[in-house]
Amino acid sequence: MTEKLNGKVSKNIEQNVNFLKDCLGADVSLDIIIREFKIGGKKAALCYIDAFSDDQIVTLIMQNLVVVEKKDIVPNTHQKILEKTIPYTETETTTELQKIIDEILAGQMVLLNDGEDKAILLDTRWYPARDPEEPEVERVTRGSRDGFVETIMFNIGLIRRRIRDPRLRVKPFRIGERSKTDVVLLYLQDVTNPELLNNIEQELGKINLDGIPMAEKTVEEYIIHEFLNPYPQVRYTERADVASIHVMEGHVVMLVDTSPSAIIAPATIFHHMHHAEEYRQNALVGTYLRWVRFLGIFISVFLAPLWLLGSLEPDLLPEALAFIGPEEIGPIPLALQFVMAHVFVDLVKMASIHTPSPLATALGLVAAILIGEIAVDVKVFIPEVLLYISIAAVGMFSTPSYEFQLANRIAHLLFLVLIGLFTYYGFLFGLIVGFIILLRTKSFGVPYLWPLIPFNWSALMAVLFRKPVPVRNYARPQALGTKNKYRQGGE
Repeated sequence: MTEKLNGKVSKNIEQNVNFLKDCLGADVSLDIIIREFKIGGKKAALCYIDAFSDDQIVTLIMQNLVVVEKKDIVPNTHQKILEKTIPYTETETTTELQKIIDEILAGQMVLLNDGEDKAILLDTRWYPARDPEEPEVERVTRGSRDGFVETIMFNIGLIRRRIRDPRLRVKPFRIGERSKTDVVLLYLQDVTNPELLNNIEQELGKINLDGIPMAEKTVEEYIIHEFLNPYPQVRYTERADVASIHVMEGHVVMLVDTSPSAIIAPATIFHHMHHAEEYRQNALVGTYLRWVRFLGIFISVFLAPLWLLGSLEPDLLPEALAFIGPEEIGPIPLALQFVMAHVFVDLVKMASIHTPSPLATALGLVAAILIGEIAVDVKVFIPEVLLYISIAAVGMFSTPSYEFQLANRIAHLLFLVLIGLFTYYGFLFGLIVGFIILLRTKSFGVPYLWPLIPFNWSALMAVLFRKPVPVRNYARPQALGTKNKYRQGGE
């Protein structure tokens, strides 16, 4: 059923029940429960989805309803049932059949009474969910271990626990004609830029799709409109503390039901380079970790291409680096060896994702010892190629953002291809094109290279150095255009 239901609840309960049975396929679907009984001698019915309801709550409600006498609910049946009979707080009434169907499919329970043209919605839903645990990608040595899960209400609670501010808003949306997936925007009403918020809301409102079973990634592609640019223009996180700090800075955080990842918007390139571990350590140690991470990101993109360029064009090297370059290349061109090794590393990484944990060690041995060593022995690769590609892979794994890591892998591969084809002309061309792409990229109006371009000294220092909390100015990012400019000691 793709068209909207425009009907109203009938006073004839049999007509309502028959409609629900037909619309929801109760005679086919075993999880659709329609329980018909009497309340004070009048016909009534409860309709709900078995998997989303708590049996104890359903039993408690039924026990209270079946013992009610007619004089206790006549007149104003619904009002008296709500005020005196149902021991539950999350209730509302509706006359719309479309809303009844939507809420049943979303997990709520519906109570119908004969002679009443309204239905009572009871939010008794209970979703199958795993307990919050530390995200695999964003681990920290010290800090909280309660990462997001696939249930949206749990995730909202994790942020509410950290931001107990009455001005925190959780704005709901429902996306997908068939999936009707719950999506919420979290923001601080007195901080977040209204233009940013309005922009995101408009993009969400334009989504016209039957469903978003792939959750947050589908939403991102609809609100970003960038299909050829590999660099992520939103940041993903599975950590509630990371999402909360971005809300307090003035960002908008988006949660999608069935996804353990939050979308943070807008996001610059430097948002993808920071990690929660830096803020769990001493300021000096945090700065050191940050710079090591910056170095790892640089290595993941440029180390192998620069070595390849130096090997193909030794005249470009100063005397101190004249040792760079292989003594013997072998039958396969050097650039092709790098491309093959690059693809091989990505292939091993993909294989590790699909390999059961007990076999992961065996996969590593096969990749490193058998394939790697034998490839060198038969002169498919020279040892230097494996060395520099391996170092680049370590830099890749040190990149905090998985999406940014993958974008850098694309850039790394393109540099290898361009240098192999055009040597230093290809390298310069790649640098110029890459810089132009980053310069032109914006995330909801925020320049991707901010605070480097456009230049902002204080913000750039905050990017480069992890300052101690008591001495930090705590100005919110100027590029966000927040209403309240400071988190501490300001407006």
